[in-house]
Amino acid sequence: MAQRHLLARPAALAGLGAAALGITALMVSARARKAERDNPPTGRFIDVEGVQVHYAEIGEGDPLVLLHGNGSMLQDFMASGFVKAAAKHYRVIAFDRPGYGYTERPRSTIWTPAAQAGLLRSALHRIGVSNALVLGHSWGASVAIALGLEHPEMVRGLILESGYYYGSVRADVVLMSGPAVPLLGDILRYTVSPHAARLLWPMMIRKLFSPAPVAATFDAVPPEMAIRPSQLRASAAESALMIPDALAVQGRYGELTMPVAIVAGTGDRMVDVDEQAVRLHRALPNSSLHVTEGGGHMVHHTAPHDVMAAVYAVASGA
Repeated sequence: MAQRHLLARPAALAGLGAAALGITALMVSARARKAERDNPPTGRFIDVEGVQVHYAEIGEGDPLVLLHGNGSMLQDFMASGFVKAAAKHYRVIAFDRPGYGYTERPRSTIWTPAAQAGLLRSALHRIGVSNALVLGHSWGASVAIALGLEHPEMVRGLILESGYYYGSVRADVVLMSGPAVPLLGDILRYTVSPHAARLLWPMMIRKLFSPAPVAATFDAVPPEMAIRPSQLRASAAESALMIPDALAVQGRYGELTMPVAIVAGTGDRMVDVDEQAVRLHRALPNSSLHVTEGGGHMVHHTAPHDVMAAVYAVASGA
């Protein structure tokens, strides 16, 4: 009898644990739905090869396409002082990349920068854009580069802000990739990860902006949208892809024949300016380097006119 009680105890504990995980997952799902109700789509939708793509437009003139970084969404750009300045001269088009905001990210596809570039190329054709200036921030810079390499006819010029271009050893990237692991990652995304991300959010944002203060314009980026399970999966998957993609593509940068402006902040705590931005500038004869003294990873918020100067440099070169 005592032996049966001992055997039953682990089974009971396992059952309680499973029930707790189930309740937590329901709570996380409910909170994600509330985030979407509180932050409805601000742009337009188009169906591209069966994928729902969300984008926003402002301004008139030559098209300027904006691609946000890992973990973010189009509000990051649309709320910035940079977009307010750019919209006076350009037709600014900001996309939610696959898995972020309101753009779908089917699990049947590995969403490498090249795969995302193909989707965005089709999306741009659908909205009547055949050639554009393309600005990519952080992970979005990798997608912008892929557009330039795989579909050069679409790209009049590239503006690359705070990008990661050369593979290196990054322990933080391995840690951030956990929610992308099949099965285990799904459990994390609906239980531990959203709560951890909510607690760490203020510290992460300070690190993104440091050494500059967090810009007031960033308040328009809703944190609850960023920590939904779907978006955490996209962010983790892109963390896992970051180093392999940089290693795979860094030998092809010489194929970028269009004008390129490289934007960076001297205090960026996410990517090393010398090892990334300066090195890429040296590899691209047709490039200009725009370094913001004391800037962090989010130059389009803290020094929007520096980013506009980079856009003008590329536009005049093109």
